[in-house]
Amino acid sequence: MLLTKLGPKNVFNSFKICLGTCPRHITSNIESSDTVELAYASYESTADSVGSSRPPLVILHGLLGSKNNWNSMSKAIHRTTGRKVISIDARNHGDSRHSSQHTYVHMAHDVMKLLKKLDLSKVSLLGHSMGGRTAMVLSLLCSDLVSSLIVVDISPVKTSPQIFSMANLFDAMSSVSIRPGIAMSKARKLADEQLKGITPDVNLRNFLITNLVQTNTGAYTWRVNIPALKDNFQTHISSFPSNLRGLQYCGPTLFVGGSLSDYIGKHDLREIQEYFPLADLVFIEGAGHWVHSQKPEKFLETVCKFLSEK
Repeated sequence: MLLTKLGPKNVFNSFKICLGTCPRHITSNIESSDTVELAYASYESTADSVGSSRPPLVILHGLLGSKNNWNSMSKAIHRTTGRKVISIDARNHGDSRHSSQHTYVHMAHDVMKLLKKLDLSKVSLLGHSMGGRTAMVLSLLCSDLVSSLIVVDISPVKTSPQIFSMANLFDAMSSVSIRPGIAMSKARKLADEQLKGITPDVNLRNFLITNLVQTNTGAYTWRVNIPALKDNFQTHISSFPSNLRGLQYCGPTLFVGGSLSDYIGKHDLREIQEYFPLADLVFIEGAGHWVHSQKPEKFLETVCKFLSEK
């Protein structure tokens, strides 16, 4: 297996919206200067395989995550299906560039730009949480580009009350103070101690701390753009764009929820199908919002079964 990690380059290729019926007001204010070059990791094999002729699978992570969170799962999906897998860092996350703008339409355009640069005319999309909404928006705006769609524990028709606790996490991360020059292991421990007052969930704290990085000067900082995420959270991140109502993606679609999560309701399918008429909805027992990390074997089985059939 070849693992390719590529960062942003100062190249822009314009990418026109594929869906001719897309309302002009949704996209007219997205210019080339508004898009961000995205970092990504590519998982592929040198040998020919059954899945190599199928469209690549593009994975979009959730809020405060990165492509690195999907490293093991990306490898497993590639091994199982033979498909090339491309895991992407969203703007303001991971190794991708920062921007003061953080809307789902902007993020969808970022992905379109990357796919254009990679000369990919058809892909399958898999997105978790924030990445799931980005994948939905891209599918609605540019349906010809999307072979199939997998949305993980997020909905276009409702928002979990839990999501609004994120504002407290932004403030807590901003207030973390670590003296420069100490070892990363000690810095992580100090960050964990300072975040305990906000969340007792050790798994959540560990997830947040994956964003802690050390600069060339020895100082510690967060690689996520917390000011931009905080400024855009209430208006643009916490809910699905209302101005996309009336658009549809009519390709194969699977919504995967965690049975212990309230991000997707068990009776939401009818409203989801107003956007995605062919959508199916399945729940993985015993999983919460982070379905792919809490029940990885069942998640892998569910995703690969869908990709093999669609």
